[in-house]
Amino acid sequence: MKTLVRVTLLAAAAALSVGAVAQTAKPAAAKHDHNAMLLDQAIAGAHRSAANKARDPYRHPKETLAFFGIKPNMTVVEIAPGGGWYTEILGPYLANGGTLYAAAANPAASERAAKSVADFKTKLAATPGTAKVQVTSFAKDHYANLAPAGSADAVLTFRNVHNWYSGGFAPDAFKAFYAALKPGGTLGVVEHRLPEARPDEQQKTSGYMKRSEVVKLAEAAGFKLAGESEVNANPKDTADYPDGVWTLPPNYRLGDVDRAKYAAIGESDRMTLKFVKPAR
Repeated sequence: MKTLVRVTLLAAAAALSVGAVAQTAKPAAAKHDHNAMLLDQAIAGAHRSAANKARDPYRHPKETLAFFGIKPNMTVVEIAPGGGWYTEILGPYLANGGTLYAAAANPAASERAAKSVADFKTKLAATPGTAKVQVTSFAKDHYANLAPAGSADAVLTFRNVHNWYSGGFAPDAFKAFYAALKPGGTLGVVEHRLPEARPDEQQKTSGYMKRSEVVKLAEAAGFKLAGESEVNANPKDTADYPDGVWTLPPNYRLGDVDRAKYAAIGESDRMTLKFVKPAR
């Protein structure tokens, strides 16, 4: 009888434990669903143009940001936002509870850089949900102002590494990202992918980068590779075009020459890499 009672009590305790785990799991799932809902709303927002939304099937913003682990309460730095394609998603997503630093060009560098920053700020002013975006700067020999040191949960860059590589300051750029991140913070990189068998020199002119080179740059700055995704892969892209990656859409640098051929290929094949700054 004592054995039977003991077995019954153990079974009851196990059932209570399973129930407690199930109960604690529900709020976490609900929170995840809420974050996904906020991201969906930002991506589907009326503030985004039809032309920008048309690029979603190539850029996969929801899957990419989810892979990088971006949550709406984070401090995020977007490096070289360009025209603000990702900014108009990240801004509304982080508007309530998070912070977004948009590290644009250094306006003191040239008239062209100053104009690009002014145009970017004008776009932000006209984009709902982006009023809290803090525009900072990032350029060659100008790294200290992208965000306060050790403040960021994540630093993100989309299709920019080739510019820093060809400009000769990629190592310094990655060191700056490392300095901006908190220990344990994430560096998310999306970049046009050059096949490993190609000559290294093509990285300076084609707009494509080898995965091995990007990993080497990140690890030299102190990062650890934490994961990679094929969400932005395009097996149709052969990365061997007359005007490099800019031959493909959306640039179509060759104009109408073989335009249908390049349209059928679509946007470039891209690596999606997640690095982590080791915790102390």
